[in-house]
Amino acid sequence: MRHLVIIKPLLSTALGLAVLLAAATGALAQTKPKVTEAGDKPASAIYIGNSFFYYNNSLHNHVGQLIREGQPGFRHRASSATISGSGLNWHDVDSYFRPNAVGSYSFGANNTVSFNKLDRLFDLAIMMDCSQCPLHPQLKPLFHEFAKKHSDTVRKHGAKPVFFMSWAYKDVPSMTAELAEAYTQAGNDNNALVIPAGLAFGKSMAQMPELNLYVPDLRHPSVAGSYLAACVTYATLFKASPVDLKYTAGLDPAIAKHLQTVAWETVQEYFKQ
Repeated sequence: MRHLVIIKPLLSTALGLAVLLAAATGALAQTKPKVTEAGDKPASAIYIGNSFFYYNNSLHNHVGQLIREGQPGFRHRASSATISGSGLNWHDVDSYFRPNAVGSYSFGANNTVSFNKLDRLFDLAIMMDCSQCPLHPQLKPLFHEFAKKHSDTVRKHGAKPVFFMSWAYKDVPSMTAELAEAYTQAGNDNNALVIPAGLAFGKSMAQMPELNLYVPDLRHPSVAGSYLAACVTYATLFKASPVDLKYTAGLDPAIAKHLQTVAWETVQEYFKQ
């Protein structure tokens, strides 16, 4: 596994950060993903994870906005099952697929309640471990154990497992390469698609270090971070470019265009065989 070599003095804080991030993301002897597409357009998904998903009104809502614009007329339904600080081993994935529970009703305009009869609860289960779990010496065995266990459970219910590659802490950019390798290996071991959001974070910060993808704790995503993750998710699941989609999550259009472009470039590079 490659490690960063920090050279001092740096010319400036921004330039120094860009150099470090370029080293973290550009010098990967990375395992290639075996699964490169989700198959048919997914009509439904459940996001299983933690606060990295639910920050900023939840990742699945931003992805849904991109789908509505980028796939006109295509209906997509999504839910999130998130626990603050959780790892994969905290989640009872089997329970999320029990009948007459998740998705059995929904809320529409004018406070209406719709009761749903679903032939299939979810097409995809998009799963993320805790921010350190795939790397921590004591927790990474649980990451691989529950990646397999939950993949088997998801398939038992007729859905496909998908792993969401999380991002490095802002002050520990070396996590980018390590998380990319861990999630790619888990995806290959379980014949599952991987969403390379963490690599997109590294690419964006290398190209535009002044754009903050984090809140002050240096871990959770800012709105820009959530939007970038949503663009990568959309591009991965639909194999479609988010560039020039008008939904920007309230961000400046130029910033949104940068994040859309980074997302699309990352997805193309990650899945290039």
